[in-house]
Amino acid sequence: MAKWQAARADNNQTMLVEYLRKLGASFQHTHTVPGALDGIVGFRDIDQRVEIKNPARPKSTQKLTDMEKSTFSTWKGRPPIVIFTKEDCKALLKKLHAERMAINKLEL
Repeated sequence: MAKWQAARADNNQTMLVEYLRKLGASFQHTHTVPGALDGIVGFRDIDQRVEIKNPARPKSTQKLTDMEKSTFSTWKGRPPIVIFTKEDCKALLKKLHAERMAINKLEL
């Protein structure tokens, strides 16, 4: 199993979390929990685990750590995703919205 390192949030995390919340999502920080990635986005009754990376940093620091790779490969629920930008946030919320709409049609 990968060794856990002290959590440190990327510089863009606060900005992206604020943006997600502005768009109507909730965000639970989990980056201090070993193996839990950076957080959980909630939108329209659907949760998505996310890892936030900063595109302004060198490519070598944008890669998943060994612990993050382990989490991505062993997680049995909805696959986690990596987000870098506000555009990624919008795309995520559009995807979750579309899933909710599809679920609503099934429930009718």
